[in-house]
Amino acid sequence: MRSAGQRRTPSSRAPSAAASWCAPRSPDCDAPAVLATVSTIPVAERRVALVSDGSSGVVAVEIGADGDELSRRVLTASELPGYVREQEENDAPRWIIRSAREICPALLAEGVRLGRTHDLLLCHAILRDTAAVSRPLAASLRWVRREPSDEAPALFDVEIDDGPDDPVAEALDQFRDQRRVIAESKDGRLTLLCSAESAGGLVAEEMRAAGLPWNERVHDEILTATLGARPAAGGLPRRMVELGDEVRGILGDPSLHLDSQPKLLRALHRVGVHVESTSRWELAEHRHPVVEPLLAYKKLSRLLSANGWAWLAEWVHDGRFRPVYIPGGVVTGRWASAGGGALQLPRSLRPAVRADDGWALIVADVAQLEPRMLAGMAGDTAMAKAAQGRDLYAGVVESGAVSTREEAKYAVLGAMYGATTGDSGRLVPRLRKVYPRAMALVDEAARTGEDGGVVSTWLGRSSPRPSAEWSRMQSRATDADADQAEIAVARRRARDWGRFTRNFVVQGTAAEWSMIWLAEIRHRLQRLPEARVAATASGPFTRTAHLAFFLHDEVILHVPEEQAEAAADAVREAAAVATARLFGTFPIDVPLDLRIAQSAEK
Repeated sequence: MRSAGQRRTPSSRAPSAAASWCAPRSPDCDAPAVLATVSTIPVAERRVALVSDGSSGVVAVEIGADGDELSRRVLTASELPGYVREQEENDAPRWIIRSAREICPALLAEGVRLGRTHDLLLCHAILRDTAAVSRPLAASLRWVRREPSDEAPALFDVEIDDGPDDPVAEALDQFRDQRRVIAESKDGRLTLLCSAESAGGLVAEEMRAAGLPWNERVHDEILTATLGARPAAGGLPRRMVELGDEVRGILGDPSLHLDSQPKLLRALHRVGVHVESTSRWELAEHRHPVVEPLLAYKKLSRLLSANGWAWLAEWVHDGRFRPVYIPGGVVTGRWASAGGGALQLPRSLRPAVRADDGWALIVADVAQLEPRMLAGMAGDTAMAKAAQGRDLYAGVVESGAVSTREEAKYAVLGAMYGATTGDSGRLVPRLRKVYPRAMALVDEAARTGEDGGVVSTWLGRSSPRPSAEWSRMQSRATDADADQAEIAVARRRARDWGRFTRNFVVQGTAAEWSMIWLAEIRHRLQRLPEARVAATASGPFTRTAHLAFFLHDEVILHVPEEQAEAAADAVREAAAVATARLFGTFPIDVPLDLRIAQSAEK
């Protein structure tokens, strides 16, 4: 955490060669010694920038070690895939690209993949805001990505209509500026972060091209069993109609529109259910006959609107679900999605995620990733021991901090999210006695946020500063004539921002671990041979094992059946390497719940 002024450094190195996405000893991807990840053999790295020429062409620019142009070649859009394929087969340069989102769809459509990149848009967002260096990157609207649409962009479709006079010079200047910031981070953390983020951009586009195997028949069967038969256009399925009638009957209002919250709240108040919202948590606190059918109705309504038959028709085609992923779409570095609700798929629909014939799914997730990252960041050996080879919450119980697993979960989550009330608020102080280093780290992050300061993740992604309005409010609260109401509001807003920064350092570091995990999985899968049986709907990955889905701490791979065990080993190895890249030999376990299956059902 940058704000504290000191960073824990593992005392020794874990032996690990650098993957192809992170070139050993290159100035742009040399993981630091403290992160224990790189070969000691110097390797020269070739770099080629791919830049739009302002029309429909592409300029491939060879870049020297100092960042200057060595040579260039002008390519038409149709020539680009062949050129990239040839370079990848020869010495596989690092491609300097504006954005994977802009270039990859056209290449993947021709079966061409970029091996490793430096994504200028993704890295700009990191280097512009980082507190890891004294001179961050200058902000520029030209290098801020717009929200992606559901449609694939035209090749090098840039964010601002009025392009630069010399797009090649602009791209090279931006790359040199980014290298300057990265080089200022002497421990190499920004190097690793930018490399992992760039690899994540490639993974996002490749997963969209491949798609997540989705069985439309199974999805329809689940909807029918849960909701009733598919209704005519504009109607509601039978089960929702029945529940709606039951709710209206209990409320004594046969014409009540249940999807109108103001009207529903008034009806609830009339029968003595005094709630301020219709949230599940608030309704569940009341003992009234209307609560159970109303909650059931709301659950079915969410399923119908978010993932019903209309969603199925819009988002699943030829047996594949292809959402739009946004790497780094959240300020902590977590991914977001721009369409399809990929990050909010309900458990009930997971049986519809099914492998093709002759193929299998590798489903792997990490339990309690964030508290494990907290233990590693803080160097808290007691918390690491609680996580060693087991459920972390069970380890917390064994430490004597709390009595039950449920209490352990409340306490740990409360520590990371700043809980001060309820069970979490009551239990968090117990953790300070047992895990003082971990608690000191998040407590310091919270204090820094409350003071309006900036905190950073393990690799150097920094939190945004609070708004100018927030700062003015805090300043007014210190005036001699500030009234008690102003002071109370300012303190509450300060605590809110402190809770944000408390969680930022942990969630952001977990996102960094996940990006390295993805990059390492991708690298290892590329070593596997072609499949005997084709997955014909998987685009450029018809005969190759590939990543098909990612959600914070879970991955789903679609792999040939004969390669399932090898792919599973690749996922496990990638997790171990991701942990070593961040924390060296510090003894923190990040175990996987991994299975080989035909469906993603849990």
